[in-house]
Amino acid sequence: MCQSNAYLLDRSGGEKLLMEDVSLITPLEEGGVELVGLFGDRLTVQAVLKEMDLLKHKIVLSETD
Repeated sequence: MCQSNAYLLDRSGGEKLLMEDVSLITPLEEGGVELVGLFGDRLTVQAVLKEMDLLKHKIVLSETD
């Protein structure tokens, strides 16, 4: 499996796990991104992509206003 875990980087620099086994990331026209999990679960967050480390299977998103 090649899915990654998505984390939200807060303003203090801490990371919070948002979703495991993310298989799709879609930027939204109105801002933010939608994450889709391996089993079809969906999560929309007001954030931008900060870093994606494919070797570590880690996606880091940064909060937006």
